Amino acid sequence: MTDLTRVPDETQSKSQRAYHWLKERIASQEYTPGYRLVLGTIAGELDMSVVPVREAVRQLEAEGLVTFERNVGARVSMVDDSQYRFSMQALSILEGTATALAARRITADDVRRARQINALMIETLDHFDPRAFTRLNHEFHSTLYAPCANPRVLELVEAEWARLGHLRDSTFSFVPGRAAESVREHESILQLIENSAPLGEIEKAARRHRAATLDAYMIHEHPDETLGLPAF
Repeated sequence: MTDLTRVPDETQSKSQRAYHWLKERIASQEYTPGYRLVLGTIAGELDMSVVPVREAVRQLEAEGLVTFERNVGARVSMVDDSQYRFSMQALSILEGTATALAARRITADDVRRARQINALMIETLDHFDPRAFTRLNHEFHSTLYAPCANPRVLELVEAEWARLGHLRDSTFSFVPGRAAESVREHESILQLIENSAPLGEIEKAARRHRAATLDAYMIHEHPDETLGLPAF
């Protein structure tokens, strides 16, 4: 799967280069929550002026990955349970829509690739690595929603995936038992696509799949609270 934080340098403006450079370090948690972003230092590392770095930080702030405090400066956003819940709710809707919009454009090769990825996910269950499982999970879902012809929907889906990568290294670290259920649901979604099921049914299955992961997390971390998403 293509790393969406990496774009060939020759295609980038300086602000884009700074944006992807910073975003990659936040996503990998090299820059952890609360880490102070010193613009001058970053500009020096990237061999550019502070101006494009400031533009990159503003873009990351708009995505919720960076916060700016007066007299303090820019910092990597702190982990917030409510923000995680909001991102999962948004991703449930957006990814469900993108998967449904892509369904009629998905090829037999795409389905075969998705099944191969799901098989790798199943192999990890015996010696479970939450990070590896989450990487494969993203690859599986992106294989299904990537053919979506609406670039704005795709942009929003990837933005929420990026936010989740910052907010939680892997949800499956908290609820490893959810992983086995998840791969079974993957196969159900693939069967709906193969059988040309109504798009609304495909969207509902994809949304329920994401909602079930959030609900499993909420039950584990906040057993006395209302679950994250209503049933569809």
